Amino acid sequence: MQSLSMKELFVGQKAEKEFLVTQETGIAYAEVSQDKNPLHLDAEYAKKTRFGKKIAHGMLMGGYISSLIGMELPGEGSIYMKQELTFLRPVYYGDTVRVEIAVIELQEEKKRAVLSTNCYNQKGEQVIAGSALVKPKEEQ
Repeated sequence: MQSLSMKELFVGQKAEKEFLVTQETGIAYAEVSQDKNPLHLDAEYAKKTRFGKKIAHGMLMGGYISSLIGMELPGEGSIYMKQELTFLRPVYYGDTVRVEIAVIELQEEKKRAVLSTNCYNQKGEQVIAGSALVKPKEEQ
């Protein structure tokens, strides 16, 4: 785990991590979030949708983004202030999702950073496009 201050961040700095999206993770997320939409949990229901099978919760991917922000870039002590997400493709159970974040802007006067927050499936297809506003840890 790292913890970067504003002085240590630079535009273009990146972090990435892969996550295997399992049905068990989806069930656990449904329990915690109370989002028990049958599209995520009921195979028979999901089979009749345009997706043809169960899909993972979109906000589970948001949680993976959050973990990378809180643990890697900028890391421990950072404050997650804003997130914008566009869901481009479904994520299915069994997919491996690569989360990529990058510093795209530094707001020195407010001591904030803007990050791109993008996710890709194992085929390299972008499943989420987004951006986040974060406040890195305070200077020590």
